[in-house]
Amino acid sequence: MRTIKSRLVKSFSIVIFITILVLDILLITFVRKYYYDNMNDLLKNQLQVTTNFYKKYFNLYSLEENIYDSLDSFWEQTDAQIQIYDNTGSMLMDSIGVVEDNVKYIDVQKSLQGEKNNRWIGNVSYYDYKVMALSTPIESDGKVIGVMRLVVSLEAVDKGISNIIVFFLIISITVLIFSILVSTILAKNIVVPIKKLTIVAEEMAGGDLGVRSDTNSRDEIGKLAKTLDYMAEEIQKREQLKNEFISSISHELRTPLTAIKGWVITLDDSQTDKDTLKMGLNIIEKETDRLVNMVEELLDFSRLSSGKMTLNKKEVSIKAISDYIDVYMSARARRENKRLNINLDSENKKIYVDIDRIKQVLINLLDNAFKFTEAEGTISISFTAVEGSLKIVVQDDGSGITKEDLPRVKEKFYKGKNAKSKNGIGLSICDEIVKLHNGEIFIESEEGKGTSVTVILPVIKEEEANEKTF
Repeated sequence: MRTIKSRLVKSFSIVIFITILVLDILLITFVRKYYYDNMNDLLKNQLQVTTNFYKKYFNLYSLEENIYDSLDSFWEQTDAQIQIYDNTGSMLMDSIGVVEDNVKYIDVQKSLQGEKNNRWIGNVSYYDYKVMALSTPIESDGKVIGVMRLVVSLEAVDKGISNIIVFFLIISITVLIFSILVSTILAKNIVVPIKKLTIVAEEMAGGDLGVRSDTNSRDEIGKLAKTLDYMAEEIQKREQLKNEFISSISHELRTPLTAIKGWVITLDDSQTDKDTLKMGLNIIEKETDRLVNMVEELLDFSRLSSGKMTLNKKEVSIKAISDYIDVYMSARARRENKRLNINLDSENKKIYVDIDRIKQVLINLLDNAFKFTEAEGTISISFTAVEGSLKIVVQDDGSGITKEDLPRVKEKFYKGKNAKSKNGIGLSICDEIVKLHNGEIFIESEEGKGTSVTVILPVIKEEEANEKTF
C-alpha cells in the first residue's frame, strides 16, 4: 500500500531533483559560455594586435610578399595557431604547417565579405579536441585582400569545464540525498498527526465518543482534528437527546396505556354501574386518541427525517385558516379560562400551501402557548401580509423559555427544562414543515414574560397558483 509518507517523500524528491537539474543545466550553460567567451575575447585581442601590426608595418607590400619575407613576424605576436587566406579563400600560410585543400570555413567566408571577428567552433582533422577559430578581414586601401585566422584548441577549457561539472554533480547529489532525508523527516511530522487522527476516528467509529485528538496545531490538520472533536461532541449530544427522547416517549406511551389497562380491568367487573362504565369508556377513548396523536407525530417525524414527506398544496384564503383556529381553540380557551385573540388584516388574501400541514403547525404552536400560559392569561395569533409574504405571529404572556433552552428548542429530540415539555419533536416538525414551504420560523422569548413565535410563509400570486397542479 502506498502510504502518504512515501508519496510525500516521492513528491518532495521529484521537485527537488527537477530544481537541482534545472539549476545544474543553467550553471553548466553559464560556465561554458563564460569560459568560451573569455577564450573568444582573448583571441579577439590577439587578432586585433596582429592585424594592427600588419597594417602598421606591412601595408605597403602585397600579402604574399609580406608572408614570405616576414613570416616569423606574424606568429611571434600570439601563441595561437595563425592561418592566413587570400581574397579567394585559399590558405597562404599556417603557423604549424597544416595544409587543407578545398576546406571552406564559414568564419573565413564571412570575413571575406568584410565581417569582423567571426567565431567558429568545431572539429578539425589535425586535433583530437574541438577548436575555436576567430577570423577577421585583412584590408588594404579599403579593400579586403585576405583573412587572418587564429585557431586554438579547447582541450584545456573543456577539461576545466568538465571538472566544474563533476563538482556541481557531486554537490547536487549531496544536496539531493540531504533533501530526501529532510523530506522524510518533514513527511513524518505531517503523517504522525494524521495517524493519531486515524486512531481517534477508529475509536470513535468503535463507539468510544469520549476520546479526543488533543491536537493543538493551527494548520489544516489541527482544523481537521478540532472538527473531528466537534463532531464527536455533537454526536454525543444527539445520542443523549435521542436517549432522553426514547425515555420520554416510553413514559408518554406508558401513561395512557396504564390508564386504558386500569379502566379495562375496572370495566371487566360485572358490578360496574352505567355511570362508571360511561366515564371509563370516555377516558379510554381520550387516551386512545392521545396515543393516535403521538403515533401520528412520530410518523411525521420519521417522514421528515427521511425526506419522504410530500406536500399537497392548494390555494386557500387566510380567513379560512383563522376561522379554523377560532373553532378549534376557542372552546379550549373558555375551558381553561384563558383569552384567545385572533387578528386578521386582510380577509381576501390567499396563500398556496398544504393546508393540513399548516394547520398542524399552528395548532402545535397554539398548544404550546396554552400549555405554558396560566389561567386568565392571553394568547394571540395574528395574520399579516408583508412584502409578498404572510407573517403569522403566535404570542403568549406565559412562563417563557430560558436563555439556555431558547437556541435549541427547534432541535430534534430536545426537551426543555420546563416540566410541561413533551417529547421534544413538536417544534422540530413545525420547523421542517415550514421549511418545506420555503418559509422560516423565528422564536423570541423572555423567561417569566412570555413567548412570540413568528412564521413567515411566501405568498404565491394567483396566476402562479393556478399553474400549480398535483
